[in-house]
Amino acid sequence: MDIHTPLTTETIAKLKAGDSITLSGNVYTARDAAHARMHEAICKGIAPPFDYDGNVVFYAGPCPAPPGKSIGSVGPTTAGRMDVYSSNLINAGLKVMIGKGARSPEVVEAIKNQGGLYFVAVGGVAALLAKCVLSSEVVAYEDLGTEAIRRLRIAKIPLIVAIDSSGKSIFE
Repeated sequence: MDIHTPLTTETIAKLKAGDSITLSGNVYTARDAAHARMHEAICKGIAPPFDYDGNVVFYAGPCPAPPGKSIGSVGPTTAGRMDVYSSNLINAGLKVMIGKGARSPEVVEAIKNQGGLYFVAVGGVAALLAKCVLSSEVVAYEDLGTEAIRRLRIAKIPLIVAIDSSGKSIFE
């Protein structure tokens, strides 16, 4: 099944843990340093650097683009590294994330409470995933280099629903 961003509440509710999908549209990259800044901004009442509604955060720090390419290798980062910030971001409206690995019980509960999703991407295929990226643009925190938030326009990135909106997880 191919789904497109922005994701609606109805689309999110239809997807179940274990479903395989391809995702197309826009996603936003964000890793540890960007999450820390977004968390701090929320705590200070500052608007996030992009609208969370219907958008997807991809836990990735892409490599610089080689000549003639829109991006270098771009693979999923271990999601648990973001868990210290994730519940706050989810409660502020972020519903959908992409990473690899299991999530903390607190994040699973936040996903369930907010009706969100967590997708996993296969690790170790960053060079292949880069072929799904049509364009890349820094939208926030440029000083973070590869950890800056980028808007990627993607086509058919293969993903698995790891945690669905009811809190069911493939990791249990």
